Amino acid sequence: MKPIRKAVFPVAGLGTRFLPATKAVPKEMLPVVDKPLIQYAVDEAREAGIEQMIFVTGRGKSAIEDHFDIAYELQTTMGERGKDMDLLDGTRLGPGACVYVRQQEPLGLGHAIWCARDIVGDEPFAIFLPDEMMHGSPGCMKQMVDAYEKVGGNMISVLEIPREAVSSYGVVDPGTSDGNLTEVKGLVEKPAVEDAPSNLIVSGRYILQPEVMRVLETQEAGAGGEIQLTDAMAKMIGQQPFHAHIFDGERFDCGSKVGYLKANLALALERPELAKEVRAFAVDLLN
Repeated sequence: MKPIRKAVFPVAGLGTRFLPATKAVPKEMLPVVDKPLIQYAVDEAREAGIEQMIFVTGRGKSAIEDHFDIAYELQTTMGERGKDMDLLDGTRLGPGACVYVRQQEPLGLGHAIWCARDIVGDEPFAIFLPDEMMHGSPGCMKQMVDAYEKVGGNMISVLEIPREAVSSYGVVDPGTSDGNLTEVKGLVEKPAVEDAPSNLIVSGRYILQPEVMRVLETQEAGAGGEIQLTDAMAKMIGQQPFHAHIFDGERFDCGSKVGYLKANLALALERPELAKEVRAFAVDLLN
């Protein structure tokens, strides 16, 4: 069983739900308290032992590259002024730790992952959707990697949601369960409520075997006229072990404005230097 050393971050989306904020700033660079969404995802990957971050970008995403680059002027100025240099630790990943690939057409998540095929090579790899902020300790991917080392194969993170909301997500057809692991018998992308096999939804973290790239090579467009990663994964079920891992933590859908605001409030209330003032303001506002 090969270890999970590489992770793909599909970050080429236009972020239209957050316009006009995302006209010039990538949605992945929107901050939750004082750290951008993409940084939370990369920190989660590093905690899980992942060594190489593969960013599938598009036009206007150079801010992501700048964020993980060395900023000599900033570091020099902070050093001269005695500022805390630890604040920049998470943004310095080292030589070879970041790779950038361009998705030239918005053809869907499956296509974005396929764009990273040459860098992934013949290794199993992780996928992070930065919009899905998974908050817990240990992190979602660390929990998944620990489970993967026991069962191998393919693995997806799942959450249980109200059945009436399933038509916006990829939904799992579950088999037998063992603790936080559930066998995956099938996957359906954005089904009608009455056709959904369960209320377990795919929640933005994946561990996949490299064979998925060969499936995506000939994958036709699915729901929404896009090449869906869910459709490609469904074809691998029965060919390799496939499990769903129920994340022990909290998920914030930062692709929506309400979810993004919830994440800011929840994380601010966990910060000792912010919690008292934020809580008092929230109470005053509600009153």
